Amino acid sequence: MKISAMSKVNLGLDVIRRRDDGYHEVRMIMQTLELCDELYIEERDDDLIKIYCNNETLECDKSNLIYKAADLIMSKAGIKKGLDIRLVKNIPIAAGMAGGSSDAAATLVGINTLFSLGMSTKELKEIGVRIGADVPYCIEGGTQLSEGIGEVLTPLKHAPKCFVVVAKPHIGVSTKYVYENLHVDTIKKHPDIDGMLRGIDEGDIRLIASKMENILENVTETRYPVISMIKKTLKDAGALNSLMSGSGPTVFALFEDEETAKNALDKVLKTGEVAFGCVTGFSDSTCIITQL
Repeated sequence: MKISAMSKVNLGLDVIRRRDDGYHEVRMIMQTLELCDELYIEERDDDLIKIYCNNETLECDKSNLIYKAADLIMSKAGIKKGLDIRLVKNIPIAAGMAGGSSDAAATLVGINTLFSLGMSTKELKEIGVRIGADVPYCIEGGTQLSEGIGEVLTPLKHAPKCFVVVAKPHIGVSTKYVYENLHVDTIKKHPDIDGMLRGIDEGDIRLIASKMENILENVTETRYPVISMIKKTLKDAGALNSLMSGSGPTVFALFEDEETAKNALDKVLKTGEVAFGCVTGFSDSTCIITQL
């Protein structure tokens, strides 16, 4: 079977405080995009799990989240068979778009279907959280409020359709560095997540765009000015707004019409600062299965 694993962006991202255990308490609006990886899963005659990928820079050994997901669910279900998993990587790597988490989520959903395990979404999410904090969200996708350390999820109305330009610069960003250098107690202006929730509830893409904020930009934009440049280029080209996703470095922007979005993508690519760019849109789900 084929499973499409959707990418995600954070329409709004706030960090409330750093807890005594070192984790950060967050309040985020998560949104899946149509930009996706493709996984092809089929049984093997032996009991090995083999992963193949079109991107040679991606490790396909036991450290891969796809392997960890397959191993966990098959061990839990007592399945002794092997798998060939072929990954077509379209989501940029280490981009703040949950590509690895989405691949893991798609693996869990795909194996659950392939072997008719009958596991509920709740059971799949319980397995997923052992792999990564974003995996439970990626199992369901759509538009959701994420709280706690990211594990408390509340499904929301689907965000209104629009066109989204995704632009990832050539740089890489360490999530650990960003959070270690985020001094929440010194930040006076926090993202208006409640305002974003109103925009989603009313289906008002302009209100949603006006409330797009990411508190992590306080760290990442200071360290990497190219992010600010990409945001400005997209806004100058007609975006309703633009924002860094997650801890970065990917920037995305919302547009009401496709032609303006395509022209904006062309302009940002011409800067020479973007390693990956595309025009996509919001998705209502995260894992779409096609029987082959």
